[in-house]
Amino acid sequence: MKYLCLIHFEEEKLDGLPKAELDAYRKASLAHVDQLEKSGHLIATNALQRIRTATSLRLRNGKMSVTDGPFAETKEQLGGFILVEARDVDEAVQLIAEFPYARLGSVEVRPTWELEQKEPSAGRALPAKRDAGSSQ
Repeated sequence: MKYLCLIHFEEEKLDGLPKAELDAYRKASLAHVDQLEKSGHLIATNALQRIRTATSLRLRNGKMSVTDGPFAETKEQLGGFILVEARDVDEAVQLIAEFPYARLGSVEVRPTWELEQKEPSAGRALPAKRDAGSSQ
């Protein structure tokens, strides 16, 4: 099963770190990602640009609203993600437990939901994926 590990931290804390300490976090994070890749658990990973570059959109009653910034005001911001393959949530947590930025913030580990599998909470199947050329 695939697990998305959402990395949250306070950008101000990062900004306040001495350069050497920040460089150490980056180096350790890259080493951790290399370990995940070598073990065959890593599917994808990426860091996000600063929250000030975010744009949020909402569709309500047929109207789109676009605003600068994140969807919700929080102390911690989403800074990146790691997508891993694991047997279960316990293995996924174990795989990500040593990720250095977890010491500065938090990592949310959440199973992904394949669009053709049954919805976990409601137990109903979703429609199959459509081809781009489909008329339905």
